[in-house]
Parts: sequence; C-alpha cells; structure tokens
Amino acid sequence: MPTDALDMTFKALADPTRRAILARLALGETSVQELAKPFDMSLPAVSQHLKVLETAGLVTRGRSAQWRPCRLEPKALKEATEWLDQYRRFWEESFGKLDLYLKDIQSKESDT
Repeated sequence: MPTDALDMTFKALADPTRRAILARLALGETSVQELAKPFDMSLPAVSQHLKVLETAGLVTRGRSAQWRPCRLEPKALKEATEWLDQYRRFWEESFGKLDLYLKDIQSKESDT
C-alpha cells in the first residue's frame, strides 16, 4: 500500500466519529441523515467526516434517485490491516521468545 494511501487511511481512522461511522456502515449502506442521527452535529459536519473517509477510500457514496447511500469499502481497511499484520507477527514472535526465556528461568530457579 503506498504510504500516501496508508497515511490517509490512518488519518481517517484517528477520529472516533469516523470510526463510529465506519462501524455503522459495516452493518450495511445507509443515508447521511441516518448516519448523523447518533451524533450531536450538523449534516454538513457529518458530510465533512464522510469526505475524509471517501478520500481515504474507506467509504463510497452512490446515487439512487433522491437517495445517496453511503457504503463501506473494505479494500483500504484490508490494506491497512495487512500493513499492521507485519508488526503483529513481529510482536507475537517476540512475546513467544520472551515466554520461552521466562519458562527457562523458572525452570532453573526450581532446580536450585
């Protein structure tokens, strides 16, 4: 994933309102009005959040007559997850080594 796209994804995910919008869209597409209901903000403010999510490739807005449904686009999330998985594997391996080391110390302590 290019760094610019990764930067935009993490910038979009940094805001709790945008994460809440993504969580709602994970349940299915909906309108901006429906997305705005749980938030104490104006429709233009919600639209600004959606614009950030769209720029990051996390959300798309369609057009169906008067209705403009918003939907989650999982590709950018998948790419960010793959990037993070590199570090998850590193930490899991490191914790595994630490676990073996601690077991070795405990074994030596119990032998004495």
